[in-house]
Amino acid sequence: MARDFTPKVVTANALIEGDVVYFTADNRWTRHLAEAEVLTDEADADLRLLQAQAQPHLTVGVYLADVTPGATGPEPTHFREDFRRKGPSNLFHGKQADGLAHA
Repeated sequence: MARDFTPKVVTANALIEGDVVYFTADNRWTRHLAEAEVLTDEADADLRLLQAQAQPHLTVGVYLADVTPGATGPEPTHFREDFRRKGPSNLFHGKQADGLAHA
């Protein structure tokens, strides 16, 4: 029996900056997981992955990541993806520095 398909988003790293990015329904890359296109069909996910991989001048390491619906949009189901979206693991630069400035 076939397994149920887990919802996914297409993710990668921006080629120049290295930031984590997500593919949107309108074929652009965003740094905000809430704006990512959530794929609920395996065939659609495979197609969107191929379309995202066709932009090697923008991103590197494109892949599908599991998500679950959340109050403010998709939420990662694996700690690795949650860690990636929060930015570097050392403080005072990137997303973590931005978060400290707003605290």
